[in-house]
Amino acid sequence: MSSNLTATQLFITTLVIAFGTTLTRFLPFLIFRRGQETPAYVKKLQVLLPPAAIGLLVVYTLKDVSFTNGSRGIPEFLSIGGIVIIHRLFKNTLLSIAGGTLLYMFLIQTVFSV
Repeated sequence: MSSNLTATQLFITTLVIAFGTTLTRFLPFLIFRRGQETPAYVKKLQVLLPPAAIGLLVVYTLKDVSFTNGSRGIPEFLSIGGIVIIHRLFKNTLLSIAGGTLLYMFLIQTVFSV
């Protein structure tokens, strides 16, 4: 796929993305000073956001699964089960994601290949 942006537009876009990324990294240190008590709403977000993000990823993963034809969602559900098992055993998010991805790719490339 080719880009229709000029070199200047690409440079400006890269600068804006870099600035936005840097801002999101430093903003918490500017807003919440060392030694201050963390506000209650931030503590609540710390607890609520990770499960919400995982739930969103599960819904997004399963949104296009057809239960009436093809593999009927079997590789997706087996991979989700694998992720749960790996996470229960090792309590390592990156290992769980990598293991689930590898299991899914193995299943669709070999067991459920067309």
